[in-house]
Amino acid sequence: MRFRQAIIGLLVLGGLIYESIFLWPVVPSKANTQNQTAYQIKIKPQSGFSSIADQLSDQGLEVNPLLLKLGAGALFVTGKLKPGTYLLPLRGSLGKVLLQIARGDRVRESIAIIPGMTIWQLRALIDAHPGLIHQTKGMNSKELLQTLNLSYVGDEGLFYPDTYVFDPDEIDINIYRRSSQAMQKQLAAAWEGRISPTPLKSPYELLILASIVEKETGKPGDRDKIAAVFVNRLNKGMLLQTDPSVIYGIGSKFNGNLRKTDLRRDSPYNTYMRKGLPPTPIAMPSKESLLAAAHPAETGALYFVAKGDGTSHFSKSLNEHEAAVDRFQRQPAASKSSQ
Repeated sequence: MRFRQAIIGLLVLGGLIYESIFLWPVVPSKANTQNQTAYQIKIKPQSGFSSIADQLSDQGLEVNPLLLKLGAGALFVTGKLKPGTYLLPLRGSLGKVLLQIARGDRVRESIAIIPGMTIWQLRALIDAHPGLIHQTKGMNSKELLQTLNLSYVGDEGLFYPDTYVFDPDEIDINIYRRSSQAMQKQLAAAWEGRISPTPLKSPYELLILASIVEKETGKPGDRDKIAAVFVNRLNKGMLLQTDPSVIYGIGSKFNGNLRKTDLRRDSPYNTYMRKGLPPTPIAMPSKESLLAAAHPAETGALYFVAKGDGTSHFSKSLNEHEAAVDRFQRQPAASKSSQ
């Protein structure tokens, strides 16, 4: 009789544990509820069962540490619970919660650095992202570079264009660090595989040229030819005469209309007045622009002009270039003004 009662007691206890883990809903406090169907919790890295239970309790979710351990064992996820921020179903069971945390099915944020973006645009983008903790907001260029252990004259062009995924409440310096490390990797690979001879004296000069190529390119297929024009000009000691560098030098004062007076106003970025490359990159170049700067096309072209369809016409002589400007820019403009 006692043995039978013990068996029945164990079965009842097992049933209660089963129901607690797989059937009974885990109910959060109203303060933690995000909407009518889900609630959010956050688990810190390197947390054990007791710590996870405490964190859940602190966030309005009452879970018994022993039951948490039993549930994890029953589901074979002991030691597999992953840190992060989770959006959990409002009426989900402890088992369902544990499985989601074991899968690492957590809330993720992202930020996209677009090729051609300037450092001012990137700083504003990161400063405004609501999913980041803003440690770098208000830092100047020198302070940001020091925090990243980078030794450059400026922070322009140092961050690789890509989409960076992160957990909510991550510190923003991690985005700068990941993107700068990615750029260093891509830049080193491009420099290692560069053609020889080249007028570029360092990886940083390649980065500068790649940023100009990025801003001058309308169609991806023209990148290596545009790079070749600038490389040919550097080899001949000619002025680069690239509008994007002048515009970059004007900065926030640029109103969208580049005038002759702008081209005659001296600045370190005025490549109509100063020979060689500008002192820093003028944007964040893509991998394709880095490779184009390292592998310019084999052409003797010294000029190019936009054709109006995103592509460019390339010329070897000034006379040919002037004829192309008449054909693709002056005559179409005159035709529009007469209509």
